[in-house]
Amino acid sequence: MSDRRISGWVGSVSVTAVALLTATLLGRAWSACDAGVNNSANGGFLLWVFIPVLAIVLLIVWLGTLAVLGKRPLVCAVVGGALALTVSWCALSLFLGDATYYCPSGVPPWWPDFVPAPGF
Repeated sequence: MSDRRISGWVGSVSVTAVALLTATLLGRAWSACDAGVNNSANGGFLLWVFIPVLAIVLLIVWLGTLAVLGKRPLVCAVVGGALALTVSWCALSLFLGDATYYCPSGVPPWWPDFVPAPGF
């Protein structure tokens, strides 16, 4: 296999994993804060809308990184990973943040203080 095919497979697997982990974190935060309509509606949104859209956006970011830095695989992996985490944090920040009874600030109590959220 060529280096570009390996980078494509690694990127596809990693962006799918990041999308799933982001959806899991958002679902746990919504559940802890009792946000949204109910768990079924929140889960349906996360499963059928959030994960596919975030995976497509992350894949576009990964392919753009590959197009720009394709000849340097290590730099491409580091920059692509950093961009994937940044897009994931932005997606969390957009959907996290409504003040509820259990989370007056919009952030669950277990959220680490060193990670700013909501970020905007």
